[in-house]
This record gives sequence, C-alpha cells and structure tokens, in this order.
Amino acid sequence: MKALQFSINVPKFIAAKSLAAVLGRRVFYKGPVKTIRIADIPEPALPTPDWVKVKTIYCGFCGSDLNLIQLHDSPTASPFTSFPCVIGHEIVGKIIETGSNVDGFITGDIVTINPVLACEAREITPVCRPCSSGRSSNCENFAEGALPPGMFTGINSGVNGGFAPYLVAHKIQLYRVPETVSLEAAVMTEPVAVALQTIFDNMPEAGDKTLVIGGGVIGNLIVQSIRALMPECRISVIEPSSIAGEFAVKAGADEIIPSKDIFEETVTITGAKFYKPLLGMEIPMGGFNRIYDTVGHSSTLNLGLRLLTAMGTMSVVGIGGDVRIDLTPLWLKLQKIQGVYAYGIVNYDGDYRHVFDIALEMMARSDIRADILVTHKFDIEEYCRMIEVNMNKEKYRAVKTIVTFGE
Repeated sequence: MKALQFSINVPKFIAAKSLAAVLGRRVFYKGPVKTIRIADIPEPALPTPDWVKVKTIYCGFCGSDLNLIQLHDSPTASPFTSFPCVIGHEIVGKIIETGSNVDGFITGDIVTINPVLACEAREITPVCRPCSSGRSSNCENFAEGALPPGMFTGINSGVNGGFAPYLVAHKIQLYRVPETVSLEAAVMTEPVAVALQTIFDNMPEAGDKTLVIGGGVIGNLIVQSIRALMPECRISVIEPSSIAGEFAVKAGADEIIPSKDIFEETVTITGAKFYKPLLGMEIPMGGFNRIYDTVGHSSTLNLGLRLLTAMGTMSVVGIGGDVRIDLTPLWLKLQKIQGVYAYGIVNYDGDYRHVFDIALEMMARSDIRADILVTHKFDIEEYCRMIEVNMNKEKYRAVKTIVTFGE
C-alpha cells in the first residue's frame, strides 16, 4: 500500500539543513534530500490478539508533522522515535478486523485513535508510574518493550501512522465515535484532547483574564475549551494571521490583540502597570492570570512571562527547540510554568475519565466545534501541495488540512 513515510539520518539531516538555508524549505519535501516521500509498504497485520486493523477514513496534518518534516524538532526526543516511519496521528477510521482478545469493539465500528504507544501496548508489566497514574502520554518506557522506540503512532517504525490506507491499533487506543459526531469532527479528537488537557492542567477561575498566544488550530481549540469549561473568563488572543484571528473570534475570543499593541492592551484589559528597565523589554506588575503559549519560541515565552501576573501560571503548549529565557519575571512574580503534552485521565464532573472520552462527548453536544476548522482536504498523492498550503496558511485561508482515504 502507498503511505507517506518520513526518514532521516545524520548525513541527510546535515545536508537538508544546509540546502534549506540556501534553497528554501522546499528541499524538505522535494529533491534528493527530502525527508518525506510516498513509499510502498506492506499492509499491516495484527501484532497480537490485542490489536485491531483499521481502514483510514481521514488523517489530520498536524503542525508537529510539519515541524518533523522540516527538522525543527529538538534532537533530545530522538531516542523515543524510530525511522523510517509513516506519519499521521490524528485519525478516524473503520475497524475491519479485530483480535480475539478485543472486547467492546466489532468490525464496522467507526473509531478515533489515541496514538500513544505506552506500557500496555508494549506488553510491559508492571506499568510505569505515569501510566499507573493515568498519564500514559508521559510513559517512561517509550523505547522499551515489544515495539520499536516511538512515543506514538506516527513516529514509530513498527506501527504505521494514519497517512496510509490501513493501520493497526491496540485495544487500549480505541474510542468509538458517537453517531452525532461528524467524521470531520472525529478526526479532530486528538487536537481537541490536547486543548482540553491544557485547560484541565491550568484551569482558570471565574473572572480570570486569560491570554492565548497563537490562534492556530490548538490555540482556537484552547479558546473553545475555556469557553466550554469556564465561560466566565475573558479570553484574549495574540495572532497575526487574519484568517486565524477570524476563527478565534468565532470560537469565543473576546479580542484579538495586535502584537504592536500588546502592552497597551494589557493595561486596558488587566489594569497592569508597566515599568521600563535600563535595557530591554518593559515589565508589568499585574497582568493576565493564565497564559497559554501555543508557539513555544524564545520570543513568546519571554513575552508571556512578562505579561503573566504574580502567582500566575503559563502553560507551554508549543513544542520548540532550545530557548533563551529571562527568568526575572519568574522569581519576581512567583510564577509557574506548566509543561503541556498530550492527554490523560482527569476529574470531570466528579468522575475520572480519559480526555479523549470528554472530547468526543463535548463535540457530540457541540460545546466544541472542531469540524469548522477543517478547511482543506487532500488525497495522499497531493502531499506536496498540502505541505505548501500549511506553510502559507494566510495565502490559502487554511486552518486545518486533512488527508482523505474515502468514507
């Protein structure tokens, strides 16, 4: 079967980075050192009776996929990845074969897949501490057990991702899609779960002033999650793209703040008072109660810490590489920085449930409208075009792009 495969090694990494500096980013998906290509791979078989085979319907193209293709990720995570791998971790599909140990799912079920490949999928017992505490996305055994290294479906050489007609999934990864949830919404379950987990881990209080840095897909879903879980908050968004800004307002943002006006708007919104140091950026006393940085670059992290009030919490959602941070606001205002990665089990309305379940339930009730973010669909052979659209979202008025394999 034809699949979208990523592969890299040290010589190719050096060559691709060097050529990109001269010829531009097209070298990552076109030419002799491209990191991504259509490959013919065998159709997968069930690894054990605990797995199912899924026919892919849609697979979303994530910003992390684009970062992977362009070699933007930190090498620190490389021990927990294996190549070559078929990318794609935002998946909705139909079960076409079930292992004998799989209960509760039958052929024909429409499912979305939690891509995490943690202890249970790796046949490791006893499971590690994060897995036993309900946060398997932070498993300590991503390079151990019965599978090759790889934190999740899509960066694992032994389990192909969703940019292929078929894939296999462990029974622990499966979530049935309610009939009232469209396929366009279902393919968004994974990013919705990321956004919801972000808010569960840094929950605003009624009346809080919140700031979302970056209004792309995850930023938009964070806005929607705040509105659904704590509607009495004020939500401000910093986003330079007009199309993303429009969608953020539709999602429930109170205002889009131009970057050039951020200090003035912070004063107006929060009542903060700014002070000018001898050198460098102004720093306020006061500011936003909660900040969610979906970019994760040095510039946004330093800005966020400055705009965060005393004893406030900033969630770092964006996955950047090495950063430089002025830690003065951190100690001066007793702030907290909250790491964000994936999803797990949370207390929701008095019950402990996985965030994937909550995401599907909230989309079924239309508390979160993820389907409206899907603006472009592509066949897998159009992957170069899809990458170009994602690198120029403003030009193409794109928000979320997905690959379709037919319904």
